[in-house]
Order: sequence, then C-alpha cells, then structure tokens
Amino acid sequence: MKVAIASGKGGTGKTTVAVNLAQVVPRPVQLLDCDVEEPNCSLFLAPEIEESEKIGIPIPCVDETKCNACGDCGNFCEFNAIISLGAAPLVFPELCHGCGGCAKVCPTGAISEVDRPIGVVEKGRAGGIGFIQGRLNVGEAMAPPLIAAVKDRADTDGITIIDSPPGTSCPVIETVRDCDIVVLVTEPTPFGLADLVLAVGAVREMGLPFGVVVNRAGVGDNRVSDYCRSEDIPVFLEIPNDRRVAEAYSRGKTIVEVVPELTPAFEALWGRIVDHCKGAGIASEQALSGGVGANSRGGM
Repeated sequence: MKVAIASGKGGTGKTTVAVNLAQVVPRPVQLLDCDVEEPNCSLFLAPEIEESEKIGIPIPCVDETKCNACGDCGNFCEFNAIISLGAAPLVFPELCHGCGGCAKVCPTGAISEVDRPIGVVEKGRAGGIGFIQGRLNVGEAMAPPLIAAVKDRADTDGITIIDSPPGTSCPVIETVRDCDIVVLVTEPTPFGLADLVLAVGAVREMGLPFGVVVNRAGVGDNRVSDYCRSEDIPVFLEIPNDRRVAEAYSRGKTIVEVVPELTPAFEALWGRIVDHCKGAGIASEQALSGGVGANSRGGM
C-alpha cells in the first residue's frame, strides 16, 4: 500500500506528517523521500545509509560524420533540447527529457545516447523503517526521472509512506500518480486554503482518493474546515499549534518522540487512512494492515 503525503505549498508540515506516520504504522514499512530538491526526512530519522547509486538520464550524442542536417531530430523534440539550423544539430542537455525520440527518427543513425548524471538515490534503514531518498544535483531541473528512480527501488511488500515535493507541478504528479491514497497537508490560513484548492484539483483530476491533515490547527480561521465540509473532503487529523511540536522540529526530533501524548493522534490518522481505503475498495485487508498484496486497486 502506497500513501503519498503531499501539500499545495511548502512549509505546511508535510514532512512532519510523513516521518511521524512512518513511526506508528504496522511493519514492514518504508519511507521514500521524493522531495529530491530538498530532502529532509533523514534529519528526523537519522537513517544508516547502506547503498548509494548515481542516477542519470540518456541524452543525444551526435556523430557529425553521419549527420546529413535533415532536421528531423529537432522537429521531433517538443522541448527544443536538440535543434538543427542547416548544420549538425546542437544539443542542450539541461532541456532533454531522455525520451530517445531523436535517435529513433534519425534516418542516418547519427544519434546515439550517453548518460548525464542528475542525482543520487540513497537507501538504508532507520530502526525498523526502510528508507530511500533522492538527492538532485545542484542546478539540475529534471526532478521527475530521479523521483521515478527512488520509487523503482522501493520494496513491493508492506506499507510505503512517500514524502512528496510541495506544489502541483510535474515532480508532484510523478510522485503521487500510482499511489493508493494521497494525504494533503495544509494549514488554516488564506495561503494554506488557496494552495489546498489547487492540490485538491490535481488529485481529483488524477482520480486518486485523498483526505486532509490540518497542521497548526487554531492559528488561523475556519475557512479550510468550511471548504473541506462543503467539498465533502474528509479531514483525517488536526495537529494542534503546540510550541513543543515546533521545538521538536527545530531539534530534528519527531512529534511522537517528544510529545508522546500525540502518538494516539497519528495512530488514529493511520486508522482513518485505512478506513478511507477500505471504503474506496483500494486494497485487501492484508495490504491495509501491512502485509503483502498492497496496491491491488486496478485501473485507477
């Protein structure tokens, strides 16, 4: 079973929910940090990294001795990563999405592919939690291939908690697209509501079951609650605005470690996620309790 923790904007408490939920769900469990531009789950879980793998994407390499400057490669590329101006093509590696189409359409076989590194995937354990994170190279803009690499290296059994990038752009879509359920974390402020509306629109467009967690409950107004009620969106949990929670975060500690009386709240969060999945007919009882057979939902 795959549970994505997402948010319409950064700073709402998405990582807080992900790491605390991973500590209370049934084993086996793994946490994937797919916020590859700024991964920070490791700051709270302090995993022991056992493997590190460089990840790259294929980009075109032109053999000018074979090229006839026909321009078919440039005409095919929707991202302008390769262009021909009546001579051998120019390649712009940072724009390339690694689809390989230019090599396929080249009539003279002048285009081959070479690997361009974009980041690393690190894998290890944090106590009883399996841990995988991606780290995008500085200055690199192509996050989705690295996110896909993180997900490809996850185990297929048990429960998978995925910390998504914030927002509603391509990295988020790549992260949540094959998950069983999405938990949207927001805050009770006008900014929180505005970005929650965008996130709700995205997950609804993808046909994914979802619910909301309200962080720092009590600091703003009731518009988030009113919106969820009017849209028939389940609110799985409200995390109180507690100074101890903020202090724990600043020290790299989880809520369940420092404020143990809130542990039942995260256990209840997991129970509501499970109930929502059961209601949506997503997975088997065995999968929902952490056993094999997760992600048995078909066609969604």
